[in-house]
Amino acid sequence: MKFSTRAVHAGYDLHGHRNAVMPPIYQTSVFAFDEIGEARDFSYARSGTPTRAALEGALASLENARHGMAFASGMAAIDAVLRACLKPGDEVVAVADLYGGAWRLLTRVMVPWGVKVSFVDLTDPARLEAALNPAVKLVWLESPTNPLLNLVDIGALSAIARAHGVPVAVDNTFATPYLQNPLDLGADIVVHSATKYLGGHSDVLLGLVAVNDDKLFQAIRFVQNSAGNVPGPQDCFLCLRGIKTLALRMQRHCENAQQAARFLKEHPAVEKVFYPGLSDHPQHALAARQMRAFGGIVSIYLKEDTREAANRVATSLKLFALAESLGGVESLVNHSWTMSHGSLPVADKQALGLREGGLRLSLGIEDIDDILADLARALG
Repeated sequence: MKFSTRAVHAGYDLHGHRNAVMPPIYQTSVFAFDEIGEARDFSYARSGTPTRAALEGALASLENARHGMAFASGMAAIDAVLRACLKPGDEVVAVADLYGGAWRLLTRVMVPWGVKVSFVDLTDPARLEAALNPAVKLVWLESPTNPLLNLVDIGALSAIARAHGVPVAVDNTFATPYLQNPLDLGADIVVHSATKYLGGHSDVLLGLVAVNDDKLFQAIRFVQNSAGNVPGPQDCFLCLRGIKTLALRMQRHCENAQQAARFLKEHPAVEKVFYPGLSDHPQHALAARQMRAFGGIVSIYLKEDTREAANRVATSLKLFALAESLGGVESLVNHSWTMSHGSLPVADKQALGLREGGLRLSLGIEDIDDILADLARALG
């Protein structure tokens, strides 16, 4: 089946649920046993519910994976993968311009636990070969990255890591399964903050993981069940409902972002626009090959490189809410320096190319004429 059809139907068989067209919300913490030692499919909600199973099945289908797992947040999903793959004394190689929350988890939780973290600019795959050593047990990628939308060659990096027996995890939040399937490109693990595009309506906090390898699945599943960092049935239902319209929403997000990027590129108040769909993006050719479209996020540098200028623009916008998140139907603006990457030291922010006069725009599904008018008014 095609993607849009799978998004509507995958993961759920209505005939097993009294013919309910939508997956029921199983609002229960326990399931009765028929006999001692004879549970049916479910026993305790921490280990699974029918609603969660439907969501996990839907993700597996959309990522062309054998297994899907749901967590209470995107960060909970990342944490489970790290704990399943690493132990004290191991090393993880991570893409340099990492999401601030993932950077914080790696540097302030995993490092004290005894894991070494190496941040490497992996836009050149040869740098991964140089960074690998026997202690490296995981490679962590984002593509596109947050917030400057750099891409890495997932296929090339996965081939290098595979030759060394090292699994590759890809945070696919910005691209979604609609635009990119990392497992098909050679990666071993896919992670999503489903709070963003998959849920799509800024009303659910949830993370997802997809894998093909049975041993990896069992390792991550063990952490999921043991730690219990799992979503409730209501959140699973909301995410499932969001996934049904993912294809339609992503088409509009991408269309609006492309037009907004072109508009911003010509605006005199904007110094630079970051968007893979622009021909002058350094990885435009890679994006065209690796993704099906270019995504719904646009980042900019203002010519007036100050926090005051960024705040003036962000607070002058009427359609765009100033908020931490992205990927909802409504447009959002984020000041990465103080928000998504606020936990990074100043020197690290500067090294990554972040600026106080930079903004990240998540283009919603509003009419593009209204979006452009709002941007024009706020930029002056």
